[in-house]
Amino acid sequence: MNSLRLISHNVNGIRAALRRGLHAMWESERPDVICLQEVRCKVADLPAGTFDGYHTAWAPAAQAGRNGVAILTRTAPERIATFNGEATVVTPDGATSQATVETVSNPDLAPFATEGRYIEVDLADAPVRVASLYLPKGAVPEHHARKPEDADTPKYERKMQFMAGLSRHLDEARGQAADAGREYVIVGDFNIANTERDLKNWRANQRTDGFLPEEREWFTQQLDPSTLVDVVRHHHPDQDGPYSWWSWRGQAFANDSGWRIDYHLATPQLAASATRATSLREADYDSRISDHCPVVVDYDLTRLS
Repeated sequence: MNSLRLISHNVNGIRAALRRGLHAMWESERPDVICLQEVRCKVADLPAGTFDGYHTAWAPAAQAGRNGVAILTRTAPERIATFNGEATVVTPDGATSQATVETVSNPDLAPFATEGRYIEVDLADAPVRVASLYLPKGAVPEHHARKPEDADTPKYERKMQFMAGLSRHLDEARGQAADAGREYVIVGDFNIANTERDLKNWRANQRTDGFLPEEREWFTQQLDPSTLVDVVRHHHPDQDGPYSWWSWRGQAFANDSGWRIDYHLATPQLAASATRATSLREADYDSRISDHCPVVVDYDLTRLS
């Protein structure tokens, strides 16, 4: 494989997204790898033909109708890992099996093991390890809430625990990928807008979960030219957005009042190989597949030494 088109997409329920035209977008973009978040169902709940053309590693949440992540690849992956060492593998013709899956070992992430929040695969046809992430949304704690009734400190603390564990995992994952001769990229819904350029109405949202100072500081700490690069921001350094999430309500989409919370974070050499990096914002409200749009990056693998 000389090039890699990688799409990340929080589908906010894949069955609804399929009805809204998910397959048509795949056929138009022809991605090599698709990373999904919030699939919200098990493989058995999906219509026939969902995985045409792809091998799929599927990690649902134990709780029905919640979370769930997946990675679709043109060639069966060489390796799969999740927080609980479980995933369903689906062939392009829809046959399913329980594959050999490694467990991501991290005490801080153990409480999230059955929530369907992380899956990673080693591509068989490219020296790349790809991870799909759905980070907890969290909530506003008491010390940020405008009113006591707005606070939800337990959800906030849980998100911070996940972030602390993920930070340690990212360090380990990059090292392990390098030891295996692979680049590493983690994509998905981080539920954090990192900078003022990543949120249209940032002034009004400084006490909103997803834009709290400590969330943004944590995100910034994950980025460094020598470790992980925000690929889309690297390609759009001075642009507001490109946003990836808009509320279904009101005129948020029409006015492009969005958030950029879906990312590709790649190791430096892989990030430098990117030739295209953007959000695939739909043309109009009625064309929307989800409240998130896909985020696509084209990587030129011939640039990897």
